[in-house]
Amino acid sequence: MTVDTEILKKKANLTRREVLETVARTGKGHLGGTFSCVDILTALYYGGILKFDPKNHKWQDRDRLVIGKGHACLALYNILVDLGFFDRSRLEEYGSNGSSLGGQLNIDTPGVEYNTGSLGHALGIGAGMALAAKMDNKNYRVFALIGDGECGEGSIWESIMFSSQQKLNNLIGIIDRNRLSVTDVIEDDGSGKLEDKLRACGWKCITIDGHSFEEIINVMDNFDNLEQPLMIIANTVKGKGVSFMENGIKWHHSVPTAEELDIARKELNF
Repeated sequence: MTVDTEILKKKANLTRREVLETVARTGKGHLGGTFSCVDILTALYYGGILKFDPKNHKWQDRDRLVIGKGHACLALYNILVDLGFFDRSRLEEYGSNGSSLGGQLNIDTPGVEYNTGSLGHALGIGAGMALAAKMDNKNYRVFALIGDGECGEGSIWESIMFSSQQKLNNLIGIIDRNRLSVTDVIEDDGSGKLEDKLRACGWKCITIDGHSFEEIINVMDNFDNLEQPLMIIANTVKGKGVSFMENGIKWHHSVPTAEELDIARKELNF
């Protein structure tokens, strides 16, 4: 797969800029965890990975993307608007009373596959979709984007075991490993590295730089030969793209001051 990574970088930067402006305008949003996964979402939608049709968002043969960390919704909203799933006027209502776009994802939004809010369920729902594809002899793939903090949920590991047992080689999990949850730093615990545990559970596991479009595209270019579910651990930086936000716990849901906003705009090349 040949992709112009410079175009992807510009798309990702534009998405971060749009998200920043929306949060600044409304005082609502989660910049840190959104910025950490922007490059992943950009690669999926603009890098020729996901199969979709903006004019027919319920197309039966589309690939499914299930997102666990729904607080990163503003990145997805902006991408869906850019691709023509719905009009920007709808996005401009975000943060106002009665808006159809909230701080979590909802399946009433074109292009959204799953209602978010409660963490720990996305991988299981993705596994169900992947199993349904096999039962229905469909060749679509299912992608599940989850946070590393979310991996502390037992339901995630139940889904991991189930997917391995069912040999769901059409399921691709992506962990946005920015190593920061809402209030704490996430470290490997005494039971071993995350990669080792996933492999022990029967998954193929590959670790990449989640901000390198080359690595993201390359690892997603070999799906046809999978014999088991694939988990991509994407090492990322919370608040990526804005120096004072990077690796800062407070930016899980903080809103920038006027001075901080000016700095962020300059660093994102406004």
